[in-house]
Amino acid sequence: MTDVEQPEDEQRTPETDAPAEEPVAAEESPAAEAASDASQKAGEVFEDAKETASDIFGDARRYYENASGAARASVSAARLPSSLLGTLASARRWAKKNPVKAAAVSLAFIAGTRAGAAFSSLDVVLLGAGGAGNWFFHSAIAPYGLRKLSQKYEAYLKRQEALIRDGKLTEAERDRVKFQRDAAKYVGAPLLGAFSVAAGAGLVFEAVTGGAVAGFPINIVLGGNPMLSSIWLFGNGLVCFYNGYKFFMMAVGDQEDVARVVRDIKGLLPAEVA
Repeated sequence: MTDVEQPEDEQRTPETDAPAEEPVAAEESPAAEAASDASQKAGEVFEDAKETASDIFGDARRYYENASGAARASVSAARLPSSLLGTLASARRWAKKNPVKAAAVSLAFIAGTRAGAAFSSLDVVLLGAGGAGNWFFHSAIAPYGLRKLSQKYEAYLKRQEALIRDGKLTEAERDRVKFQRDAAKYVGAPLLGAFSVAAGAGLVFEAVTGGAVAGFPINIVLGGNPMLSSIWLFGNGLVCFYNGYKFFMMAVGDQEDVARVVRDIKGLLPAEVA
């Protein structure tokens, strides 16, 4: 009995019948591409808007600062003459009521001015002709050191005054602290302030007239260069002026008239300097 032959179509297996499928490349739809482009353009527009807003606000802030600085300076300039006149009137009244203290302050100013003017000439007096132009006597080191010592003394007086307020000192000790405060306020601070300002004025004068600075180790840095010597002298002169200002504020820092003048003068300066 012969086998019944099946048709060819029935003998084929599913694996051999199915044709091989080719991979279809994924293609973005036009809507997706449009959405991507719109998102990118929106991001660029946002960045441009942010930069523009930053520039606008930065300019507005600068205009505001300039306008406020100009307004502050104009107000201070308008008030400064009256503040100065009020301070002078207060000083005259104080001198009439306190002639002894006024005389002490005047003598301190005179002594400090003479000492400051003569300080730079001590190089030749102490070191001889070879020490002319020595950097120590042509710098702000001495006024700066005196200010640091005075700050320590001021801190000591404030501690003693705190003990007086707490009632921890005797009557004799309170009188001693009051005398020390008066001596520092009416003699020490004016004396050292005038010394610093006069010394600074001498250094600035030397800077503009071609003064020379010598002595080890500064001569290694300056090397005899006239320009560097002038910069050294002028810079140290400014430091001396600053020290003198600090000394004067120690003497009159608690006076409202003087504090008002200082505020008005600072109002004339740029905010970065004041």
